[in-house]
Amino acid sequence: MKPLSHPSIETITFTQVLHALSEPNRLRIIRCLNESGENNCAYYSLQLMLNKSTVSHHVKILREAGLIKGRIEGKEHLYSLRREEIDERFPGLLNMVMSVHDDDL
Repeated sequence: MKPLSHPSIETITFTQVLHALSEPNRLRIIRCLNESGENNCAYYSLQLMLNKSTVSHHVKILREAGLIKGRIEGKEHLYSLRREEIDERFPGLLNMVMSVHDDDL
């Protein structure tokens, strides 16, 4: 199986990150990743009550924007937040994302 590709942290732009975070469900996925650590799309589907295909689409956008990284283990695609790298590249951004209340999405 082909490994998942991830942009290097140096190539990630602020506008790419903001675009990826402009959708409420993607913000919720980022918050779930922050709270739960590494997990798969089925987990987020249950947590957010979304179809697995919808979660997969959002995860792809987040991964391509450089916010999350994925790895394949057997049949599972596991994802985790690139917290340290994002905090270094865009200080304070993820803290602000984590502080937003669901009512404000």
